[in-house]
Amino acid sequence: MGEEKGTDGTFEARLKSARKRHGMDTPAPGQDSARDSGNALGVGLRVGVELVSALVVALAIGWGLDRWLHTMPLFLVIFVLLGGAAGVLNVWREVSPPSVPRRKQ
Repeated sequence: MGEEKGTDGTFEARLKSARKRHGMDTPAPGQDSARDSGNALGVGLRVGVELVSALVVALAIGWGLDRWLHTMPLFLVIFVLLGGAAGVLNVWREVSPPSVPRRKQ
């Protein structure tokens, strides 16, 4: 089982170029990506802060709109629900594994 005709380089070089082409190249050992750096406490604190900050911003916007338009609980309830959804979405993005990029055809 020899090499195919018309190919240059070793199997490792061809494998590396194929992985790079498909976005599957891995970082060298000892190099952490920005997403993987940090420990569980740091990730937990970031998740908590993102969830709470989304709720606080939404609460402030809803309260401000209700005071301005004199519709007391309406916008407060709507924006608290939207802020909660945004916070959960941010947490989901943080803890979910990175997606594999799709190939362009």
